[in-house]
Amino acid sequence: MTTTHPHSPRPTNWARNLTYSSASLARPATLEELQDLVAASPRVRALGSRHSFNDVADTPGVHVQVDLLDDGRPAVEIGPTSDPTAAGTTHVSVNAGLRYGEVSRHLQDHGLALGNLASLPHISVAGAVATATHGSGDGNQSLASAVVGLEIVTGDGELVTLSRGDADFPGAVVNLGALGVVTRLVLEASSTFDVRQDVDEALPWDDAVEHFDALTASAYSVSMFTDWGPDGVAMLWRKSRLAPGTEGSAPAVAPGARRAEVPHHPVPGIDPVHCTAQLGRPGPWNERLAHFRLDFTPSNGDELQSEYLVPRRNALAAIEALRALGPRITPLLQVGEIRTVAADDLWLSPFDEDTVGFHLTWFQRPDDVARVLPAIEDALGPLGARPHWGKVFTVAPATLRELYPRFGDFRALADRLDPTGRFRGGYVAELLG
Repeated sequence: MTTTHPHSPRPTNWARNLTYSSASLARPATLEELQDLVAASPRVRALGSRHSFNDVADTPGVHVQVDLLDDGRPAVEIGPTSDPTAAGTTHVSVNAGLRYGEVSRHLQDHGLALGNLASLPHISVAGAVATATHGSGDGNQSLASAVVGLEIVTGDGELVTLSRGDADFPGAVVNLGALGVVTRLVLEASSTFDVRQDVDEALPWDDAVEHFDALTASAYSVSMFTDWGPDGVAMLWRKSRLAPGTEGSAPAVAPGARRAEVPHHPVPGIDPVHCTAQLGRPGPWNERLAHFRLDFTPSNGDELQSEYLVPRRNALAAIEALRALGPRITPLLQVGEIRTVAADDLWLSPFDEDTVGFHLTWFQRPDDVARVLPAIEDALGPLGARPHWGKVFTVAPATLRELYPRFGDFRALADRLDPTGRFRGGYVAELLG
């Protein structure tokens, strides 16, 4: 039976910087209940773990969560791949409302792994995929690139199944919730592996820039943390991929830096107790690739986030531009992070070529942040920057449409799967018109 709760008071996102416009939240127990709900609702949108910092998931109608949905299959169902070109991989079908940490634990228990994780394992699979959320690594694509199939309830209540190779598939994966309510995702997994995490400190800007390519290539996943002040990169986190049960070895200390001797939190001065293990202690991929452990509850609301994705060929120019804005950025910033992402072919993915992400975790000062964002966008826009779909930005919908060569195809797909526009709300309504 569908559980529907009127909102009183109206709900907020995880950061509490946004109050949703929806009148109620529904959590259907069966696929049939979800289909009936969608068909009967003039406006409806899926809601995941609420980790978007803008109104990309908003609706004036009914919000739907699928975390309680029982379609007669296990929440995580492991099966062999049907793709003859994907030797050594396994396809895993998951309930779209599950969190990545839950899925990754299940996979590890069965000797399997995903290629990458975001920094926070508490985010829902469907929400992260729909917004092209990513981890880091020169050879690692976004989380959406692991998707090989999806099931989605479209505007007329019909359940549609799409698989890699279908004409609409590249447009349906990163979908911003505009095509329907995704109920299941099929992910490509491979054999499990271990990871060791080593941290260097106090990397001067000159060394970070001179050796940028070598540093990002020095481990399976690399993150640079900085406040964009004159002191450079405060920490370099490197996660090396290992065969299970092996110790591996630490990457060479970055030129100009020193090896950390105690664990660190990305935000200076914060206890690292909730971070994944550092100091070269190897462990399973699901306990190292994320920056934070699943078995703690993230704080609610003490931050805002922005991120701009810049073609890798322009990464050094972007670093120079953000350093020039340091006097305006640093006072508002908890921490900045630089990560690399490999290219994919998904229509609304910002990674149509190898990309560098510039992530900004702000203090909860929305007015001040809103004043500095246009300056950042003016500086990075000429370099091909695209904002992360789920973060805070001020880029106009008309400008964003021009940044995605396949946007017209996506809009046509949305019109076809949702002809009455019932899944349009918030920023998506402005984007699609």
